[in-house]
Amino acid sequence: MTTYNTLALVSHDGKKDDLVGLIKGYVDKLQNVNLVATGTTGGLIEDMTGLEVTRMKSGPLGGDAQIAALVVEGKVDAMVFLVDPLYAHPHEPDIRTLLRVCELTNIPFATNVATAKLLLDSL
Repeated sequence: MTTYNTLALVSHDGKKDDLVGLIKGYVDKLQNVNLVATGTTGGLIEDMTGLEVTRMKSGPLGGDAQIAALVVEGKVDAMVFLVDPLYAHPHEPDIRTLLRVCELTNIPFATNVATAKLLLDSL
């Protein structure tokens, strides 16, 4: 099993319910993991699961960039970012930056429920 000290959680608006549902299924495994998320997503996860989440700004206000900075600093061990591929997003450059820094730092990066389950199952 892999140990993740800090897991970042991000989701496009159209995928927030999917992310919350996913996290609900892993509450026991995530009790001892530091969770960091963009603002709205983090609030939903806290409200719906009772897990403690360090919340950054919302994505459009720079939360994606804040999490990217944590990745660069070596403070994130894995990331789940449920992407809604059907809609354009005004903060797309921040999303690309997040993907890029995860690639550069060799951080696992799940973008859909199937890959997120594989990542979380490895806990």
